[in-house]
Amino acid sequence: MQDLVKVFGEHPEKALSLLHEGFGKEEILAKTGQTVGVNKVSFTVQEGETFVLMGLSGSGKSTVLRCINRLIRPTEGKVLIDGENITTIAATRLCEIRRKKLGMVFQRFALFPHRTVLDNVAYGLEIQGINKELRYSKARELLEVIDLKNWANAYPGQLSGGMQQRVGLARALVSDPDILLMDEAFSALDPLIRREMQNELLSLQSKLNKTIIFVTHDLDEALKIGDRIALMKDGSIIQIGTPEEILTKPADEYVERFIEGVDRTKVLTAEGIMKDAETISLKDGPRVALRKMREMGISSIFVLNRERKLVGLVTADTAWQAKEDKDTELSKIMLTDFPTAAPDTPLIELIPLLAETKFPVAIVNEEEKLLGIVVRGTLLAALAN
Repeated sequence: MQDLVKVFGEHPEKALSLLHEGFGKEEILAKTGQTVGVNKVSFTVQEGETFVLMGLSGSGKSTVLRCINRLIRPTEGKVLIDGENITTIAATRLCEIRRKKLGMVFQRFALFPHRTVLDNVAYGLEIQGINKELRYSKARELLEVIDLKNWANAYPGQLSGGMQQRVGLARALVSDPDILLMDEAFSALDPLIRREMQNELLSLQSKLNKTIIFVTHDLDEALKIGDRIALMKDGSIIQIGTPEEILTKPADEYVERFIEGVDRTKVLTAEGIMKDAETISLKDGPRVALRKMREMGISSIFVLNRERKLVGLVTADTAWQAKEDKDTELSKIMLTDFPTAAPDTPLIELIPLLAETKFPVAIVNEEEKLLGIVVRGTLLAALAN
């Protein structure tokens, strides 16, 4: 998306002129009666990313989303999907893109009350002219993914709100779109069901790896599901960043106020607070371990093998005893039972680990290589800040 502008009113050219001169939204409204819904918005969404547009009511987030599939026609700027500018293509091509590349889930479920769950899910394939057998087959596959296969012949009125929204999600996914647009998709749900749907979306995304653009006014929701977040105000983007960047490096006072009260333990991760770890090699002996621990003022040290994978931990007490016993092999004295965590582990999950151990928590990747450590002091400092 490049320099997207949307002006609501009969004479948008007046507002555009003032906008280019640097006038703000309120000034333009007062001078022209035209409303600037989106003000020079630019961003790029990566394939497989969940990108969240968030802000208060009137911030322009839903308008931006609807410009992507041209439910609202932009006044100026470009919306590029695989290099094709959606703002200028013919209506027939736009319909084709909407059917094959874009799926949309609305706040209100927009299900057909007179159609069964199966028919609702299969609807997108029906309007594409797909034969009944194939569209029902694909619809049933998705109903199984969202755990509603036993409700295929039910009607929307027989389903709970959360179940209806899952049907809406399946309907958007049935044509296998490249991009899924979700406009306040969970806002109408009760808090408990909303959390369940957020978890459902995260689970589906891990399986399907879709490109998702998600609109919400709920910061906790944005932080939970977003790979990156664009925070909007008065039609403009104030800051784009990962949840951790938004929390730890707010762009201005508005963002600082916006994130007040957020439970940082659920968002900040081990990777964001870990520090470098002192290590020794498996071929080193107890004397080397003791010397390094003495130099660094620590009471334990991690052991790596030749492939630099984490294999154990040696304490000062056991190293000293091994030296006294003239034992030279670390493998005989090192511990293999100590706490580890992945780099994306939220702090709230590190707290009980650190509470139950006297050792640092080792942060390791999928290859079992040591990335760093988290100790109680760094955790407390992160929470204090």
